Amino acid sequence: MKKKDWDYIAKLEKAIKQKYGEEAIQNPSKFWDKEKEKDYIEQLKELAIKEDAREEQSEKVEINGFLVPKKLLNREGKKKCLTCGSFCLKINDDISMVKYECCYKCYIEYIDGREERWNSGWRPKIGDN
Repeated sequence: MKKKDWDYIAKLEKAIKQKYGEEAIQNPSKFWDKEKEKDYIEQLKELAIKEDAREEQSEKVEINGFLVPKKLLNREGKKKCLTCGSFCLKINDDISMVKYECCYKCYIEYIDGREERWNSGWRPKIGDN
């Protein structure tokens, strides 16, 4: 092991002080107290909570042999048209799904202009398309 060259260390410390100021050569524990320690621990706890939440969102679930991020899965399930069986993906589909429990295409084909018949319970037979 080499012996420390104290003159070199002093010159280096002096150069750092000139370039970056007095604080750059001070021992960091000199400015640390119990209050700062408490704040630091609180920040660590908050960071751990945020990281756990982010990790939970990025957690992957296997579906049909594929790993899918959990955040992409809808919790309420997929909405399917009860009349034709297609998935309701558009805004118009959502509107007609709420009111008539069918997609917009089925609304146009079976309900538009014939709401009374639909509300009385009539539904098309499978294969009437």
